[in-house]
Amino acid sequence: MKAVKQISFVVPSDLLCLGEVLGKYEEVKPESINQRVWLECQLALAEGFTNAVRHAHKNLPPETIIEIEIIINPSNLEIKIWDQGNPFNLISSQESNSKDNQLKTGGRGIEILEKVADELKYEHHPNNRNCLTIKRNFGVKI
Repeated sequence: MKAVKQISFVVPSDLLCLGEVLGKYEEVKPESINQRVWLECQLALAEGFTNAVRHAHKNLPPETIIEIEIIINPSNLEIKIWDQGNPFNLISSQESNSKDNQLKTGGRGIEILEKVADELKYEHHPNNRNCLTIKRNFGVKI
């Protein structure tokens, strides 16, 4: 399937770069996309990026790059966020979140990603790279 729009870019591991990340996201916005779906995916991108900075790169210098790829296909939107931190066990975190107290005030990032994504995965790759993939189909998710 050929991408309708696609962008790849790198930013340093700095929360101050979130504005730049969201600006790049807006550059690939299709005219016909459902606004709710677009905003939910924007939230997932922001959450994935801040998790990479705060958790994956917590003990790494701010110059450590985060690579982001946004792919708009005819039927879905795919966001890939590459970090260089220690691998993270997404499945274990998902199971832990389902058992945790629902009244807690923090640590809801994975829960947000699960609600937005139709497909969510986090994979370790060679050269100490990890990729969070957030895939959302264009049908409105209820």
